[in-house]
Amino acid sequence: MAFIRKRRLERELYSKERFSLLLLNLEEYYFEQHTANHIINKGCRDERKFSGSLKICSKSIIFEPDDNIQPIIKIPLRDCISIKAPEDNEANNPFTRDTSGGISVVCNQVFLIKERNIIAPYKTVRGRTEHLFQLDVAGKLGDVVQTLHQLYRASCLDKMGDQAAMITAILQSRLARTSFDKNRFQSISETLRMECKAEMVTPLVTNPGHVCVTDANLYFQPLNGYPKPVVQITLQNVRRIYKRRHGLMPLGLEVFCTENDLCSDIYLKFYNCQDRDELYFLIATYIENHITEHTAESYMLQWQRGHISNYQYLLHLNNLADRSCNDLSQYPVFPWIIADYSSSVLDLTKPETFRDLSKPIGALNKERLDRLLTRYQEMPEPKFMYGSHYSSPGYVLFYLVRVAPEYMLCLQNGKFDHADRMFNSLAETWKNCLDGATDFKELIPEFYENDSSFLVNSLKLDLGKRQGGKMVEDVELPPWASGPDDFLQKSQEALESQYVSEHLHEWIDLVFGYKQKGSEAVAAHNVFHPLTYEGGVDLNSIMDPNEKVALLTQILEFGQTPKQLFTIRHPRRIIPKLKSLSRTSSHSVSIAESPVSPNEESFEDLTEESITLAWNNIAKLKLDEQYKIHKEAITGIAVTCNGSSVFTTSQDSTLKMFSKESKTIQRSVSFSNMALSSCLILPGDTTVISSSWDNHIYFYSVAFGRQQDILMGHDDAVSKICWHDGRLYSASWDSTVKVWHCVPGETLSNKKHHFELLAELEHDVSVNTIDLNAANTILASGTKEGTISLWDVPTATVLHQLPCHSGTVFDAAFSPDSRHLLSAGEDCCFKVIDVQTGMLISSVTTDEPQRCFKWDGNTILSGSQSGELLIWDLLGGKIIERIKGHTGAVMSMWINEQCNSVITGGEDKQIMFWKLQY
Repeated sequence: MAFIRKRRLERELYSKERFSLLLLNLEEYYFEQHTANHIINKGCRDERKFSGSLKICSKSIIFEPDDNIQPIIKIPLRDCISIKAPEDNEANNPFTRDTSGGISVVCNQVFLIKERNIIAPYKTVRGRTEHLFQLDVAGKLGDVVQTLHQLYRASCLDKMGDQAAMITAILQSRLARTSFDKNRFQSISETLRMECKAEMVTPLVTNPGHVCVTDANLYFQPLNGYPKPVVQITLQNVRRIYKRRHGLMPLGLEVFCTENDLCSDIYLKFYNCQDRDELYFLIATYIENHITEHTAESYMLQWQRGHISNYQYLLHLNNLADRSCNDLSQYPVFPWIIADYSSSVLDLTKPETFRDLSKPIGALNKERLDRLLTRYQEMPEPKFMYGSHYSSPGYVLFYLVRVAPEYMLCLQNGKFDHADRMFNSLAETWKNCLDGATDFKELIPEFYENDSSFLVNSLKLDLGKRQGGKMVEDVELPPWASGPDDFLQKSQEALESQYVSEHLHEWIDLVFGYKQKGSEAVAAHNVFHPLTYEGGVDLNSIMDPNEKVALLTQILEFGQTPKQLFTIRHPRRIIPKLKSLSRTSSHSVSIAESPVSPNEESFEDLTEESITLAWNNIAKLKLDEQYKIHKEAITGIAVTCNGSSVFTTSQDSTLKMFSKESKTIQRSVSFSNMALSSCLILPGDTTVISSSWDNHIYFYSVAFGRQQDILMGHDDAVSKICWHDGRLYSASWDSTVKVWHCVPGETLSNKKHHFELLAELEHDVSVNTIDLNAANTILASGTKEGTISLWDVPTATVLHQLPCHSGTVFDAAFSPDSRHLLSAGEDCCFKVIDVQTGMLISSVTTDEPQRCFKWDGNTILSGSQSGELLIWDLLGGKIIERIKGHTGAVMSMWINEQCNSVITGGEDKQIMFWKLQY
């Protein structure tokens, strides 16, 4: 029994650990773990300290105490009020920071799980509580808090699609800065064939990591090192491989080292079908004992001739139709066979003992079917007859709750179903499938296997009390079964009986065959919701991430129809009766004895590592999308924190708000008839500031869609603006840079911003560009005559002034460490200045002017006069890569915090979205 055997193996492997991925929410990832203490009532007399493991997950914080008596604590990030280190208020003091390794989490809801190591519904503790976690390695405190803050921001996003996108970005960043540990190879003589990112799929959860295939082995290394550092499969042992549809997408691959078994050795989900197909090809090519996949027709021939049993045939059809015990939304489906659950003796010679296999469950009761058909006739297109499916995660776990209670708790947010709705009795369940208004479920393979444990409450679970006071215990069996094992034995005999052998093809026509879709399905009363069918929806065509997430969630809960295997009528079986057909399957699974260990790579600083990796691969920047949204050259780009909205300014005098999700312009505003020169968005994404050639600076309210204020602060065009901590820095052709203190007006009143001029930095000629260092203590300005000036912001005095360029300075920017300033000019040169000394330390000549750029201190990504994107090795003074871009000059450039997403605006009136493809 595949599902139950996998559960038993997991318990044997990891019996000492109470934590499992099933404690996570659906679509949640487990990132890293830290040895820590949970301190309760710190500083009080009754202070208590519990040692254990702190798990950082994408939607929650989980603490697993070493003491099994104590409950596992799960804190949903969305319920957190604050997450901080107690030393945060002393963050600038190097002698006090990170000394205790403490993280304070204040929340308004906590779940307590597995108290006294008993599997039971989660206990919910509501109300404001504070939890202090003290890391064993205090030096990791900053990294952990930063990660938690990032995940917390994701959890606070209103839309599920935005949450999923941000979490995915965090995950991909972590994967991108790690790779498979080649020291895990079984032999030093192995030759690497392929490496890529993927997720290992198990029921209800996926675990991201790295896949590596050599000429001898297939490896998977989880990013989090859980449940073991590496999964290894010897290619020579592989017997079957199947491409899978996972989450409606062709991204899955399942590998079996057995011939006749539902239990695979690994199920992988890839991030693109190219990686999946390449790995499939490599496994098929490099294994000596690879057995070519059989087609449905070849299995049909074996079944017709009696070479395989009814059970084996159904097993193979399920495999070919993308059904897997690792995917509960596509769990193998088997039919109800027996219709008699009241007789004391089961007579397999009587046709009335059996269910009518020519009809779906929903059509077995004529009165119910008539009601459903009436509703179907009145329903608008697309029509469907049944409001629920015959196979879904909920139905699978309905049957298996006694052996897989943690899966049920995972699916149902920490709760069991109501006691009267549990799998209490075979007779009751069958009756409800016949009479229930929304119950059309079929069975699962376990009913025709040899392990009866799913019928017995051997774990002594408290599954509730039914009406009448009876506790939910073992499944009540029909009178004709002397016990659970006898029930399974008789069910197997019924499946292999002559009646079923003569009629099984009729059920196959409904589930896998020509009556699954189209007019034949309508005639057979076999029409389910259109989203459950393969090809019923094209996820790639859905641009709205929220709609996509909602759709995937619906499918996960509702279930999916198997892939259609036959488009014509299925033939009957030739051999009418089989006395005994072997259905043994291999139970040998390689069990690694390696203990669970944390993945050290997960402790690296997320932002720094991802930025370094991005710049190391910046030459792999690829054009993702492009849109012509202005009538003249684009001069400025600003992006909201979640990346969903892009604001652009143009020489056509408009500020536009472009939605990345809908790919449409959602706002367009013109403040005057003069060109806009730059823009920025204030923290909180509520206000956009634009500078204009009409000498003014405009404040635009995103929330209210109107001009909020005007700053008339210059005597000539405003060329560039910067913002930090309530201060606005504006550069102008009037030869000044001005520093303003801005006090925002009350959004809902008529009060305007209050502007106070703090400093005026005088220049001899027009100022074209400015930039602030990371500490916001030094400002760099570049003029139309090529002079670079460095200013001390607090004192408004000039530190250095250099005639760097012969012509306009187009762009200038500090390095991330603020030690150097890079500038690009009309004279086709890059110049590097040492900030401390003011010395010109490097000059790189270009073929044409570079109008804008981003850099990390070593590598430059620049936009050229001709429209190309160029990647430069600054130290080597050479071009690494040329990337075709705009048809005119690249006028503006934006890069995200992780430096893996770039947006450029051009003279050709287009914005281009670029992505790194590692």
